[in-house]
Amino acid sequence: MDRLEEYIRKNREELDQHEPSPGIWKGIRKGMDRGRTFYIRWISAAAMITIIFATAALFYVGQRRIDSSELSGNADAGFTKENNIINETEIYYNSLINNLYRQAGPILTEYPEIEKELFVDMTRIDSICADIKRDLKDNISNQEVIEALINNYRLKIRILEDMLNLISEDEANPVKMKDYEL
Repeated sequence: MDRLEEYIRKNREELDQHEPSPGIWKGIRKGMDRGRTFYIRWISAAAMITIIFATAALFYVGQRRIDSSELSGNADAGFTKENNIINETEIYYNSLINNLYRQAGPILTEYPEIEKELFVDMTRIDSICADIKRDLKDNISNQEVIEALINNYRLKIRILEDMLNLISEDEANPVKMKDYEL
C-alpha cells in the first residue's frame, strides 16, 4: 500500500488530467442503485408484513377483550352486589364493636391486665379476619367464607359483652373485697 500511495502522490497531476466520461458515472450509480433498491424493497416488504401482523394481533386481542368483558359482565354485577353487602356488614359490625369499646374504655383503664388480655384476643381474631378476607377475594360467592367472617365479628362482640358483664358484676358485688380487709 505504501508504494501505491507514493506512486499516486508523485503522479497526481498526470492522473488528474483525465476525467471519466459521464457514462461511466451513470453506470456506477446504476450499480449502486441496484444494490440499494434490492435492500430497500426487502426492508419495505418486511416492514409491511410486520405492520399487517401487528394490526391483526391487536385486532384479535381487542376482540377477545370485548368478548370476555361481555361474558363477565353478568359475573361482575353479582360480584359488586355481594361486595356491597360485605362492606355494609363490616360497617355494621365495626360500629357495634366500636360502641362496646367506648363503653369499656373507663373500665379498661382501671384494669390494665384485662385490657392486655383483651388486646391479645382481639389481635388474634383480627388476624383470622384478615385471612378470611384474603379467602373472600378468591371466593367472593362462597357463602361459607362470608359466614365465617360474620361469625368472627360476632365473636368479638361476644367477648366484649362478656367482659363488660363480668366487670360490672364484680363492681356490683364488693363482698369479695371485704374478705381481704383488715
